[in-house]
Amino acid sequence: MHAAKFVESYIDAWNHSDPKGVAEHLVKNGIYCDIPANQQHSGDALVANLSEFFASGSHSYHLIGDVLSNELSIAFQYRMSSLDGQGDDWFGAEFMTLKGDGAIKIADYYDPTYSIGAIGSGLVKSSNLPLQKYAKSGLDKEQLQCYTSRLAILMADKKVFLQPDLTLPKLAAMVGCSVNHLSQAVNSGFHMSFFDFLNSYRIEEAKLMLSQRDGRADSILDVSFAVGFNSNSAFYAAFKKSTGQTPAQFRRGFLVRV
Repeated sequence: MHAAKFVESYIDAWNHSDPKGVAEHLVKNGIYCDIPANQQHSGDALVANLSEFFASGSHSYHLIGDVLSNELSIAFQYRMSSLDGQGDDWFGAEFMTLKGDGAIKIADYYDPTYSIGAIGSGLVKSSNLPLQKYAKSGLDKEQLQCYTSRLAILMADKKVFLQPDLTLPKLAAMVGCSVNHLSQAVNSGFHMSFFDFLNSYRIEEAKLMLSQRDGRADSILDVSFAVGFNSNSAFYAAFKKSTGQTPAQFRRGFLVRV
């Protein structure tokens, strides 16, 4: 796959308000994850929600900087501008986990100053709470955006969450900021604690492993350690908290669906 052309095609579909064109970048059973809104959409659901979103207003999308990629993932930053002059520009980053000729997962992180309660509800200006959080944290908006973007790239592209000994100080060193600023960036930028942030990536990786037909031979314990957990009990607790199911229940349910 040519990563730059794939991203160019993807952004072009957004610029043409083409929900099917956006969804076609997902493989079968692929999901689009709206991280700030904590929502996931399969291909058909994404088309339905994007149809409503595109009907709510006109926007243009622009790539910022380079497309980062390897054999398994693509990461890039973007800017969304309103064509009707309503609201400020909206900055974000997307991270694609690849499978074959498409993405099995697209995770979208965007500027928390603006939020979407649901994709179909349109762009909604939030209260001043995020700006207050920036002020209280000692981080300005630009610093927060920089740190959250670096964090997401380290997670989605480098997959540092797979390291079982990853700690807040180690991750802060990778990001290039203080431990205090990293903690504040996770809290304000992703609206969760460090451990919930870390575990969210590990659980998504586990879900991918558990959904593979050729992964049925892997024991739950093998999956647990492969995604970075140090104990099976911690994995079960985090997985159940995230999905409402045990790993075994999730695997059985997925295999029945396919």
